[in-house]
Amino acid sequence: MLFRSEQVAAIDFDGGADNLRYDAKSKRVYVGCGDDEKTGAIATIDATTNKRLDEEYKLGGEAESFQLESSGQNIYVNVPDLKQIVVINRETKKITRWPLVGVESNFPMALDEADHRLFVGVHAPPRLAVFDTNTGKVVAALPSPQDSDDLYFDAARKRIYVPGGEGYIQVYQMIDPDHFQIREKIPTAIGAKTAGYWGKQGKGFDRFYLAVPARGGQSAEVRIYTVQD
Repeated sequence: MLFRSEQVAAIDFDGGADNLRYDAKSKRVYVGCGDDEKTGAIATIDATTNKRLDEEYKLGGEAESFQLESSGQNIYVNVPDLKQIVVINRETKKITRWPLVGVESNFPMALDEADHRLFVGVHAPPRLAVFDTNTGKVVAALPSPQDSDDLYFDAARKRIYVPGGEGYIQVYQMIDPDHFQIREKIPTAIGAKTAGYWGKQGKGFDRFYLAVPARGGQSAEVRIYTVQD
């Protein structure tokens, strides 16, 4: 065997756990946990000891996607039940709330830390909403696929990729931090809204992975796309 996998710890969360992120600087794992007003939180695990820390941020609702700043201290959290983006400062412990205006059901999220832009996929109506992280204000809202579950920011090309359940990937191009346009609409399959994208990662090429669910007589599959310049 090349490696052996074994469980080294188990940590329970009220209401379960969904998304998680790892901060390499602090060696902490942040976990979106809970499923209601009382239990919804971002919890913290020490990755060196595999123990849950007392550092926990109550949200007031269930967390969906969230993103960590790498050069700053903020955590941005989608809390659709409250129609809010919750902003947590890990240094001061201060919590700020950005109410959604004209849109709701905010689920997927990506961060462009260099340009101070936060990309949020909302379902009602289906939009890609772009927030200025300095002000919490929306600077753009573009039509998007319905029922988006993932979205990714391509920092090298300044693009955003949003797969949706209605059967296509929408590709957006940043003109500048306040202006965006729809670049391409790539046909996929109905229900294909879960994806993975991590850039080149030293490989010399980009791959975008899309999960296609089983439907009718067609089995489930993973489609792999090569990102073009």
